Amino acid sequence: MTSKRRRRRDPLWARLLLIFGAVLAVSSGGTLVAARTLVDKATDSITQTELIGGGTGAAAAPEGNNIDGAVNMLLVGIDARENDTDYRADTIIILHIPETHDQAYLISIPRDWMVDIPPHDELGFPGTTAKINSAFFEGSKFPGSPLEKRGRGTEVLAATLTRNTGIEFNGAAVIDFGGFHSIVHALGGVDLCITERAESVHIGVDPDGKLVKGWYNDQVYPPRMEGLPPGSKPLVHEPGCRAMDATRALDYARIRKDLDNGDYGRQQHQQQLIKAIVKKATSSGVLTDLGKLNELVKAAGEAFILDTRGTPVADFFFTLKGVAANDLTLIKTNAGAFNSAQTASGEAYEALDALSLEMLKAADEGTLSTFLIENPQFIANSR
Repeated sequence: MTSKRRRRRDPLWARLLLIFGAVLAVSSGGTLVAARTLVDKATDSITQTELIGGGTGAAAAPEGNNIDGAVNMLLVGIDARENDTDYRADTIIILHIPETHDQAYLISIPRDWMVDIPPHDELGFPGTTAKINSAFFEGSKFPGSPLEKRGRGTEVLAATLTRNTGIEFNGAAVIDFGGFHSIVHALGGVDLCITERAESVHIGVDPDGKLVKGWYNDQVYPPRMEGLPPGSKPLVHEPGCRAMDATRALDYARIRKDLDNGDYGRQQHQQQLIKAIVKKATSSGVLTDLGKLNELVKAAGEAFILDTRGTPVADFFFTLKGVAANDLTLIKTNAGAFNSAQTASGEAYEALDALSLEMLKAADEGTLSTFLIENPQFIANSR
């Protein structure tokens, strides 16, 4: 990665939070000066770098970063452990905002979708065909700092989505689960509605009722959680709406084992968590509490990597201020049903059906709102 690619500091989930927070400050009667002060403070604390464009070029929206029309942002979640250099995109979401700038859609991309990963001339990567969560790994496997690896991974992933959907991106953001935990903790937790019973594979409860960490061993059959103290049991999330702390909320959003819809269930839970974070971050209890707001900004600054492709965050804020007036709409591919397929060698993967590809084309062409009116089965339960 060349030096010109390191512009500022970190990611997109943070921007999603902080922009929406600042937007609500204005819509709730805050002054324009106060809103700009909040945005500037948030921007200073967030790591920003070039995540798309560069060597592949295909992923970046043409003619600079024109956000006057429809806007597409790439949100990438990675599960990066300490001293881990093998990065894969655990969560891939497209944030789509139509030309009217009055609505926001979250489109989750299945991690097992088989795609063409394009070559990257600068890295000497020849391209391949693989599951889409491998695209981030293919870019990040080359030598470099953690920031450079995340940048290359996002760049190859964005180019892969452009190759397979036509969607070009106005920006991108990366966050790992540790960073997400910091954000939710700074908010004092979030309110979530559990839609189905889910048993953790990462967190247990000891005999005294305290949460303890375990680890998921998928090298044995059947796979199981290990490393819990004697007498501990896996944490179980029972159906119902409740306030959840950061550990429980993040754990619930990561579970896919034994869910009725497998990874689609997890995608929906992740979308619900993002929505809950935005709702909590834009609540008056956060915006009017200077201490909590400062803690949130600090947590965001340490958690995210962001690329707005040179457009000041404040410009995004003022251009997209109408989004805050409406709800986030959660979108699922294949209408939430796993579409299993196999390669010639017998490798299982997920294929997107023709209507899902049409939905992504509608996002590319700025007609997603019309598509969803005609195909409401693609809208996920937003509770």
